[in-house]
Amino acid sequence: MSEVAIEVQTREEKGSNASRRLRNEGKVPAVVYGGKLDAAPVVVNRRRVIESLQEAGGENAIFLLTLGKDKRHAMIREMQVDPITNRIEHIDFQRIDMAEKVKVEIHVELTGEAVGVKLEGGLVDFITRSVAVECLPSNIPNELKLDVSELHIGQHLEAKDLPIPDDVELVEDESRVIVSVAAPRVADEEETSAEDEGLLEAGGEEPEVAGHGKEEE
Repeated sequence: MSEVAIEVQTREEKGSNASRRLRNEGKVPAVVYGGKLDAAPVVVNRRRVIESLQEAGGENAIFLLTLGKDKRHAMIREMQVDPITNRIEHIDFQRIDMAEKVKVEIHVELTGEAVGVKLEGGLVDFITRSVAVECLPSNIPNELKLDVSELHIGQHLEAKDLPIPDDVELVEDESRVIVSVAAPRVADEEETSAEDEGLLEAGGEEPEVAGHGKEEE
């Protein structure tokens, strides 16, 4: 996991009005905490944050926050995003020590085409899409790729089957199911179709209606 430098500035003004003004100026109010130091309110450039996330390759990016001559490594622990505008509203940075392990969530990516899908008509059920690991900040994987090529219908892969690097420790339940291949529900669909057909047949004839036929004399 690479690190990117990003400049922060001390945030003097607080409150919703000050934060709104900063956001309108293209800045993001943030806070830096942890490392046995007091929390520090700061402000960062929104565009630079987005560029930094792209440079570092994901949500577990390592930032080198610079404030004048002071420099601290940090990670984003929470980022508030407006659901309508998709604009970053606030960021919580946590100070980290590059010599101490951190616990992070790593995205799981499936590779290959399962035999159970390709030849047996099964369906892939991607159950667990990320797992928790612990390692030094410099050893954080970008993702964990899991090959599903050998899976048949009724088979699955667990957390212990993930290709975990030697310098990374899995802190999940090893038996947690990541992905499985299930049989298609053909029988259920056929039964439902047959029931529907039976209902249509039962209701196919029009019932006799009083008053139809010969007119009363």
